[in-house]
Amino acid sequence: MSGGAFFQRDRSWHPPAYAPGYKTSVTRSPQRAPISLDNTISEMTGPVFGHSLIGELDGDLIRNFAKDGDPIGERIIVHGRVLDENGRGVPGALLEVWQANAGGRYRHKKETYLAPLDPNFGGCGRTLTDSDGFYRFRTIKPGPYPWPNGPNDWRPAHIHFSIFGLGFAQRLITQMYFEGDPLIWRCPIVRTIPDSAAIEQLIAPLDPANSVPMDAQAYKFDIVLRGRRSTLFENRLEGN
Repeated sequence: MSGGAFFQRDRSWHPPAYAPGYKTSVTRSPQRAPISLDNTISEMTGPVFGHSLIGELDGDLIRNFAKDGDPIGERIIVHGRVLDENGRGVPGALLEVWQANAGGRYRHKKETYLAPLDPNFGGCGRTLTDSDGFYRFRTIKPGPYPWPNGPNDWRPAHIHFSIFGLGFAQRLITQMYFEGDPLIWRCPIVRTIPDSAAIEQLIAPLDPANSVPMDAQAYKFDIVLRGRRSTLFENRLEGN
């Protein structure tokens, strides 16, 4: 269904903007209470992305930056489904991903971690969901890395996701963690999330059924975007 506003976000499910244990949130958090506004037409429509905009290797981080060989590290497949709050698949959603290499180093000019760059790994890619909201990409499992939050704070291995759904109000930026990583529950950023069930939704379980023998392990990561409020007409969905 294309019409209708989007559900408001449940702020009790999301981390607070001000979280002293996550030091940079102190200066970045707003100084005044947020104001709730109705969705505008521009927020409820677009963007639209076509398959012609996606390159052949955009969804293959193992190959899309390689110069003279494969990148170093554990080869993995990440797959799942993008859903709205009503459990419906979101077709044509654009997923952009970026991450550190197997040593925990980002390809960024301001990176300060001492781990080496991988000459065959760029660390970014993108893909579109299919007509039922499914997506898939290949990459190297990223490594953890230290960051200057506390005396010895380390980020767990993770992949960043930016998702554009059926409207700008569905935009989501999040991170995916890996099942079994002990650093998840120690991370000051993760610990800002008030509900452990919400944290669990950010952890991708190992999915042996979709692994490729002698090649790549698979991890399954489903993503839920804001859904639309349905417009009813005589107790029926509008247009049905």
